[in-house]
Amino acid sequence: MSHQISRRDYSLNGIETRRAQEKGLVAAEWYASPIPRKRMKELMKRKDGPAIRDTIIWFAVLIVLGIIAYHTWGTWWAVPAFAAYGGVYALTGNSRWHEASHGTMFKTQWMNEVVYQIASFMNLFPATPWRWSHARHHTDTYIVGRDPEIHAPRPPVWRVLFMEYFRLIGGLVDLKRVLLHAFGKMDKEELDYIPPSEFKKAYWEARVWVLIFLAVIISCVYTRSILPAMFIVLPTFYGFFGVMTVAWTQHLGLNEDVLDHRLNTRTVYMNPIIRFLYCNMNYHIEHHMFPMVPYHALPALHEEMKGDCPAPSPSLFAALKEVFYALYKQRKDPTYTIVRKLPETARPYNYGPHPFGTVAEHGTAREA
Repeated sequence: MSHQISRRDYSLNGIETRRAQEKGLVAAEWYASPIPRKRMKELMKRKDGPAIRDTIIWFAVLIVLGIIAYHTWGTWWAVPAFAAYGGVYALTGNSRWHEASHGTMFKTQWMNEVVYQIASFMNLFPATPWRWSHARHHTDTYIVGRDPEIHAPRPPVWRVLFMEYFRLIGGLVDLKRVLLHAFGKMDKEELDYIPPSEFKKAYWEARVWVLIFLAVIISCVYTRSILPAMFIVLPTFYGFFGVMTVAWTQHLGLNEDVLDHRLNTRTVYMNPIIRFLYCNMNYHIEHHMFPMVPYHALPALHEEMKGDCPAPSPSLFAALKEVFYALYKQRKDPTYTIVRKLPETARPYNYGPHPFGTVAEHGTAREA
């Protein structure tokens, strides 16, 4: 069945923003799986130890890969060496940025802030603006017109998806915003989710970044080589493929405009290496439902919740296969949505007042 509908407005100041407010989807009450309060307090306990250990391993791996890449420069071995360095640089930077943004990575808050600032720069995510962008993403997850972190519209724009595989759109947008911030200005969409009290902090962060950019440029000019930039700034782009490979599995192909993370978020089983690089964010339903649970406790949270959630994707490959099948179907039917069967022990889905484009489990599409 094909539905002829116009493309939705995914901006934060368009008609869908007003519609989301009218539907009661803005800052609404979301479904939460029932977990005993005592157990939840145990799971939410913050610790410095696991994060300190993992941060040391993180930098040690980057240093080793960086040394290997440096010594292969000028040979064909540099291609796989820098691919490995860039992939780890971007993915670990992204996952540490994410966890530190919630303030749950370490128990000690100044440690969270230090890692957050470093990891934000590694992904070229302006630190203060992205902290507020991500807060909105959690408040209004995949609510069209409200969530600034929706990976792909319906129907998908394939050119944009594959350009983002190397951060060629979002990265350039963020660099433009850094320059705006350095001159004391804010992007129009940022004004929607960043409180004015945070503007000054964002401006000074941007000015520090500009100084770092200048230092990298000067180093390249002085050495007559692009090599300095291959270790800082450029890995954000050439190494971003790892970030997008896992990020596409988080929400794509699932529901928009619902109030149940089991409907718009996907948990995926991944191997221990990817889980380490990714800070256990493969347990994504669990993270969205209870974002104050630290990354090291997400596997335990998963065990508590799995009787109330759809079965996880069995592998990264299986999740990506599901995602790209849904995106393919959405080319002609933007309402096509994957709805996974709940176990008999689960509570019913909470679609909210106006779900968009739900496909029922028996395969019959309906448009809200």
